Amino acid sequence: MLDKVQGLTENIERVFLGKSDVVRKLLVGFFAGGHILIEDVPGVGKTLLAKTLAKSVDCSFQRIQFTPDLLPSDVVGVSIYNSTQGEFVFKHGPVFAHIILADEINRTTPRTQSSLLEAMNDFQVSVDGKTYELPKPFMVVATQNPHEFEGTYVLPENQLDRFMICMSVGYLDPKDEKRILKEQKTTDPLDSIKPVITHDEVLEVQRMVREVRLDDTIMDYVIRIANATRHSEFLQIGMSPRSSLHLTRAAQAWAFLEGRNYVIPDDVKVMAVPVIAHRVMNSNPFREQATKQNASIITDIIDATAVPV
Repeated sequence: MLDKVQGLTENIERVFLGKSDVVRKLLVGFFAGGHILIEDVPGVGKTLLAKTLAKSVDCSFQRIQFTPDLLPSDVVGVSIYNSTQGEFVFKHGPVFAHIILADEINRTTPRTQSSLLEAMNDFQVSVDGKTYELPKPFMVVATQNPHEFEGTYVLPENQLDRFMICMSVGYLDPKDEKRILKEQKTTDPLDSIKPVITHDEVLEVQRMVREVRLDDTIMDYVIRIANATRHSEFLQIGMSPRSSLHLTRAAQAWAFLEGRNYVIPDDVKVMAVPVIAHRVMNSNPFREQATKQNASIITDIIDATAVPV
């Protein structure tokens, strides 16, 4: 299956230029069964990255443009009375797809943001006393502008904790930016993207990732990191147990993409900041600045935590 994963990586990088590390983290979240939050300034390719992944995989895809007037029913669906049948019939919302692009998620109200909580955690939706299963695989790729931008609503902590990975894209170097200007003068690169991996192959890779060996020493290492965040003098709230679980699964996915069937401490280290920094809290009231500070704090904790040998 590694050849399929490599083909998927190359397919995405045909469009999303110069950001191999960003693509790798996106695939870690995808194959680990997690969700991704991409936070950055407008115009750096957040939406393009999510759409390229969706077009490269033979799975259903829905884009939800989050706006201030969006309602929860616009996301999960609504029950409509059918006069012919004499009963209410549930009309599925766009959340019933394999890959969801929640574009500019922090431009809608907390009420609508919360409509994704059950879907992201339990892979199901409950409406009018009935529960509807979501398709597998299921992944939310959310984009958001920095919180200090006008017209944004801060995501609550319980929703941030449901994202396995939070990352930024950053600006391109001049060489890659010039290549984009040349290649996109007359064509849209997404038009040439075709699926390179099937639905069943995605599920098989996810199964293989879960089977990557995770020794007790690695689990103890993750727990030591988690406890260090909970007792850090620089953090008010440390890692949740869900954070620890997501860190181990992300490490398994990273190891798999590296061609190994076992996790080593370096796999945990490389995924620590993307998995942890957006979940813990310090005293800074500005979320964007706080996340950057958290990254530095997490890095110091990793450096100070004993590595299993």
